[in-house]
Amino acid sequence: MQLPSALLEQAVNEFSKLPGIGKKTALRLVLHLLKQEPEKVEAFGVALLRMRKDTHICQRCYNISDSLLCSICSNPMRKQEIICVVESIRDVIAIESTQQFNGTYHVLGGIISPLDGIGPDQLYIEPLLKRVREGDVQELIFALNPTIQGDTTIYYIQKKMQPSTVKVTTIARGIAFGGELEYADEMTLARSLQHRMPVENLKA
Repeated sequence: MQLPSALLEQAVNEFSKLPGIGKKTALRLVLHLLKQEPEKVEAFGVALLRMRKDTHICQRCYNISDSLLCSICSNPMRKQEIICVVESIRDVIAIESTQQFNGTYHVLGGIISPLDGIGPDQLYIEPLLKRVREGDVQELIFALNPTIQGDTTIYYIQKKMQPSTVKVTTIARGIAFGGELEYADEMTLARSLQHRMPVENLKA
């Protein structure tokens, strides 16, 4: 792609590094920015820089946060004794959009997948076990993608928790096996949370 400006080409190359953004889309975005007032473009750039510099990982649940604790963990109206265990931050956003869950979360940062070289030590499993051991946790709800890797992660954590009196459940399988949680519609996620079932039922 021949461009009339080296600066324009550099900007297009940077935008095209984003997921799902090809050269043509990147060029369209850059040309759009060029039409905006300098103040608007500057505000756009400042927002990106602040986001990258000032966002943190919640020290308790590993969600994205603007402070040491995220807005969910620090909210006294949330049920701190109920923890929904998810794979990624995108899953937190997906479940929150249903407005059907009033507990807290724990982001594992992935799932156990030996073929991909991901083991338990690379995930935030130990901090979760520490929360269970030290806190007044009544229930763990596993909201992991319904795959073999997801089920393996559930079984591993459940085994590491023993002996424990904490109730362990998983969201109902309203989501197709092998599907991705973040792409499920809000109604499916809401019903899955409402009709969660004991982990033992997965073995049947």
